[in-house]
Amino acid sequence: MTIDDAKKTKMLSYRWIIFIVLAIAYFFVYFHRTTGGAISDTLQDSFEVGSSSIALLASAYLYAYTLMQIPSGILTDRMGPRKAASIFVMLIALGSVLSALADTFSEFDLMIAGKFLIGIGAAVVYIPIMKVLAVWYRKNEFASMSGVLLLVGNVGGIAAATPMVVMMDGLGIQNTYLVLAVVTAAISLLCWYFVRNHPSELGLPSIEEIVSEETGEPVTESTSAKMGTVEALKLTFGGGRKFWPLAIWFFFMYGTIMLWQASQSGSFYKNIYDFSNTEASLMVTMVGIGMVFGCPLAGMLSDRVFHSRKKVMVFGTAVYTLVWAVIWLTAGSDGMDNMAVQGAINFLFGFFGGFFVVSYAQIKELFPVAMAGTSTAALNLFPFAGGAILITIGGFIISDKTLGEFQDLWLMAFIMMLIALVCALLSVEKGHEDEGLKFGRKPEKND
Repeated sequence: MTIDDAKKTKMLSYRWIIFIVLAIAYFFVYFHRTTGGAISDTLQDSFEVGSSSIALLASAYLYAYTLMQIPSGILTDRMGPRKAASIFVMLIALGSVLSALADTFSEFDLMIAGKFLIGIGAAVVYIPIMKVLAVWYRKNEFASMSGVLLLVGNVGGIAAATPMVVMMDGLGIQNTYLVLAVVTAAISLLCWYFVRNHPSELGLPSIEEIVSEETGEPVTESTSAKMGTVEALKLTFGGGRKFWPLAIWFFFMYGTIMLWQASQSGSFYKNIYDFSNTEASLMVTMVGIGMVFGCPLAGMLSDRVFHSRKKVMVFGTAVYTLVWAVIWLTAGSDGMDNMAVQGAINFLFGFFGGFFVVSYAQIKELFPVAMAGTSTAALNLFPFAGGAILITIGGFIISDKTLGEFQDLWLMAFIMMLIALVCALLSVEKGHEDEGLKFGRKPEKND
């Protein structure tokens, strides 16, 4: 099959427009997700509520996000990324309006409702992007593009730290959320105008046709193929080692990231090390900066250097676990109140924590592209369940904000990461699905 060069060029160019629009939407997904850690004390003082209420607010987003994961995969596979993203980004805008009204009427319950609605909307942004990457990009580009996406998201996480504090100080809670509502509504309209589900909707060749022409290999799987919802769910949750070790690993991996970045780190630095609001928010910012570098690097290492998702994931998990050991063992120790030292710890936390990005390429390759939305959403259920549950538990453990309470919480996180590391080692990747394969061993011809 010969592909018209002009159409091929247009297809390979237009996909970047789609990616940029959706990446901007994802910027605000991450922005809303990580605001809690930096502005927790501001909200606590403004609404006159306790730390458990602030933990509930932070977890409201994650509970909503978790509940919507399976529906988001089904909606993405059935409706297509364009319609799914456009509708649910608009819900983020509506949730921001509710958050603004919460400040107007001094009703903390409205703030929780707004955060919950934002979580519902945000849940159906990442999965459509993953579907777009599966349909518009080559397989050996997927992990790298996922890394770039997480880079953008973590810039949003950075903006949710120090810049968010500055915005609230200057504009107030109400006006800050109104600005966010207007910006997010505009992004929803951009999604509707620019995003397309498949190149064929623009009369352009598919990515598998382009790859086939480039390599001379026949097309073996169509990106326009469809699969029933029930069948997709059965294949995913019945996937054995193809799915469950990754799911459990992600529960603890991302759950502990959210416990630190989106919930307790700011309070830890202010109460144990006597950091100011600005200094504590800077520490949260360093986590995001670490991920800005770690996420794309992990994707590139996976695609271009090791040609392995699992090896990169295991290495990142191991070092990230060691960082948790440092946080636990040195909490409150003499000399650890140095901002340079804590900044380095938070940078490494985000850098190696960001290696989780390759898991999406790992799960995507283990299942048919027709169910990419469902399989990715099923995996994505677990990190946000982990975040919601661990943030809630952390809110109850940290009641008096004492050093002992924080040490107990950090020890719990370290133990969870040891379990996660074992699960990472037990996971499989494309070409190594055989239950008997050991980590790192190449399959023999007769395997």
